[in-house]
Amino acid sequence: MNAFTPERWARLWMEASGRGDGRSWFDVLKGRYTEPHRHYHNPRHISECLAEFDFARHLAAQPVAVELAIWFHDAIYDTHAADNEEQSALLADQCLAEAGSDREVRLAVGHLVLATKKHDTATHVDGPLLVDIDLSILGSVENRFVEYEAQIRQEYAWVPDALFAEKRAEILEGFLSRDSIYSTESFSKRLENRARENLRSSIEKLRSGKL
Repeated sequence: MNAFTPERWARLWMEASGRGDGRSWFDVLKGRYTEPHRHYHNPRHISECLAEFDFARHLAAQPVAVELAIWFHDAIYDTHAADNEEQSALLADQCLAEAGSDREVRLAVGHLVLATKKHDTATHVDGPLLVDIDLSILGSVENRFVEYEAQIRQEYAWVPDALFAEKRAEILEGFLSRDSIYSTESFSKRLENRARENLRSSIEKLRSGKL
């Protein structure tokens, strides 16, 4: 089910104390997420995150801020850059300033977007929830996870195979080394075991050179 729709955005805009219908900002986000270099970080990713959020909305202290952060967390995405999250947070703040959102919401969204940079759950009370939503793909069914890994490789097509395999394996091993990949009990119970299976399988392929 596609949740990346102007109707859903319009409802969120109004919940964020929006002026008007916010359609121009939906168009901005759609333009960003449909850039040709995006294979995973596109409208489907946002839609999948929104579906996970709908399942776990009751866990959020600031649900409007969490949903806004989902829409904006990958709005700026350049695999050659190191400040995507910072730029995405700035774009979110520009949007929310125009929407007339209060300072508390703007600050929360900024902190939450930045939480996705290094999956730092300490930046906001809803950080653990947002990070778990962003990482839910790791615990997806096998064929979706394999597709996801292929999409990430496409986004980094400019990186030589050997270097990509080394760096990607290091990232996945970092997740696998955690006591728990997911911070919230809800996500951990549902996705932890499958995520670990997916990660082990991908790391084995990367380390064996089977890209």
